[in-house]
Amino acid sequence: MIIENKSFSLYGKEIFNKITILPPFEVQNQMLNEACLLYTIEGEQIATSQTEQLTARKGEAILEKCGNYLNGTINKKSSNRFITVHFYPEILKKLYDNELPKYLKPSYKNPLVSNMTKVQGNKIIEKYFDSILFYFENQGLVDDEILKLKIKELILLLVKTQNDQMVTSILSNLFTPSVYNLKEIVTAHLYSSISIDSLAKLCALSRSTFIREFKKEYQHTPALYIKNKKLERAAELLKFSSESVGNIAYDSGFNNLAHFSRSFYTKYKSSPSKYRLKQTGKYLNR
Repeated sequence: MIIENKSFSLYGKEIFNKITILPPFEVQNQMLNEACLLYTIEGEQIATSQTEQLTARKGEAILEKCGNYLNGTINKKSSNRFITVHFYPEILKKLYDNELPKYLKPSYKNPLVSNMTKVQGNKIIEKYFDSILFYFENQGLVDDEILKLKIKELILLLVKTQNDQMVTSILSNLFTPSVYNLKEIVTAHLYSSISIDSLAKLCALSRSTFIREFKKEYQHTPALYIKNKKLERAAELLKFSSESVGNIAYDSGFNNLAHFSRSFYTKYKSSPSKYRLKQTGKYLNR
């Protein structure tokens, strides 16, 4: 639940938001012609794109190019506070008098390999967002010229302080949409704990349409297919990995060990531990 949302607008669009969220919370962000940076003041955030998932703690941020995302909170003990910065192509063109700097122009030298990346925390980034908090506490000082300067300042800081090719890649492809089909999205999140509802949102489909299209592609319901794939992965890890059963369950996309053990027994007629002993014995006797 959002319990506070203050904003500054430029050219009729919200540019900066200071948001306080009471967990649990998840929202779908479909950014067709927009990009966003989400900075964590307090708490933790989790961002899920169509092909990956990132978390950011206090002092860290997540930079997302245009696309389809699920954003939510991890810290369930207290409220979470964030600052969001929104980038729009038409506003950036106005800020730079229609001549974008090289690092904001699409470039073959910076091929896009991801839709989002984590912005690592450092003193310079921290001081920048402290200044944004100062303006939220002293809103009478804020005008369009200050907002223009703060947007340009942030972009320069990202370019100069983040020694990460991903930041450069995303900045130069902020408004280049990526298109993924249902199979690519499902495959990317197969071993995560993501829900069917969240998968449907990432595919920009209703739950019922997603299930129907999923059955066409895989000839099974999403729940059955995904559960079987997770159990098959767990069985492989039990054969060849020395990790604990609990870690293997987690790595295979199960959050509840008891549920994993029951599901594994139903499929393989053996507990995970006994299955591992049987399989390792087979390989040792070869």
